[in-house]
Amino acid sequence: MKLLPVLALFSMSLLAGAQQDTANPNSTATGQDGKPFNDSLAEKGFWQGTLPGGSYMVALSRITSISKHEYLLDANLIINEVTIDTIGSTTLRVYQITPAAQYGTLATGRKIVERGKDLLDRAGQRTGSDIANMVQKQYPTTTHAKTIEFRVKDLGTLEALLNSARSAWINGKGRKFVVNE
Repeated sequence: MKLLPVLALFSMSLLAGAQQDTANPNSTATGQDGKPFNDSLAEKGFWQGTLPGGSYMVALSRITSISKHEYLLDANLIINEVTIDTIGSTTLRVYQITPAAQYGTLATGRKIVERGKDLLDRAGQRTGSDIANMVQKQYPTTTHAKTIEFRVKDLGTLEALLNSARSAWINGKGRKFVVNE
C-alpha cells in the first residue's frame, strides 16, 4: 500500500517533466504574427533554424541524412524526433514529447498529466523560464557529445521543420526556419 503513493508521485514528476500540449499534441502554438513558425528562403547553400533555446546553421553540402522517427521512452513518453546528420562531428536532434498516458483510457492517467502540466506551468512562471520548450536531459544518460538538441511543443511545427530542411537539402536552396513559440 505504501508503494502506490510513491509510484504515483514518481509518475507525476516524470510526466510533469514531459509536459506538452496534452489537450492535443497536434495543435499549433502561435507567435506574434499568428503563425507557429516562419519558413523562408535564406542565404544560398545553408539551412538555418531558430528554435526555442537557440539556433543552428548548417551548409547543405554537409548534410548526409535527414530523418524523422517516433519511439516510446520508458513506457511513459511518446517521442517524435527529427534528426539531421552531417559530415563532421555534429548531429541535430529536434523532438516533441507527448505523455503516453494521454492516450490511455484511464482518467487517472490523464489527471496525473494535467496536474504535472499545472505544476510545470507554475514553476515556469516563478522562474521566468520557458520550461515547456527546454530540452530535458538526465546526466549522464541523455548527454550526447556533439549532439545539438532542441524541443518543440507540437507535431505540426516538427513536421514543418522536417519539410523545410528536406526541401533545402533536395533543392540546394537555402532556407531559414524560425519557431515563434
